[in-house]
Amino acid sequence: MMYHRIRDLREDRDWKQRQVAEYLNCSQQVYSNYELGQRDIPTDVLIRLSSLYNVSTDYLLGLTSNPKRNV
Repeated sequence: MMYHRIRDLREDRDWKQRQVAEYLNCSQQVYSNYELGQRDIPTDVLIRLSSLYNVSTDYLLGLTSNPKRNV
C-alpha cells in the first residue's frame, strides 16, 4: 500500500520521479525502486516524503486512510 500511495501522491501533483528523487537527494532509479516496492524506504526518507506531501507517516504506511498530519 505504501508504495502505491507515494506514487499516487506524486502523480496527483504532476511531479516526475526525478523531481522527488532530487528532493530526497537520491537517484531517480532508487526512488523508482521505492515506488515499485523493490527497495525498502528508510525511516528518514519516509519522514521527508511525509513532509513533502504534508501527510502523516501513518498514512504513507497504510495504517490509516486519513492523510491529515497531527501536529
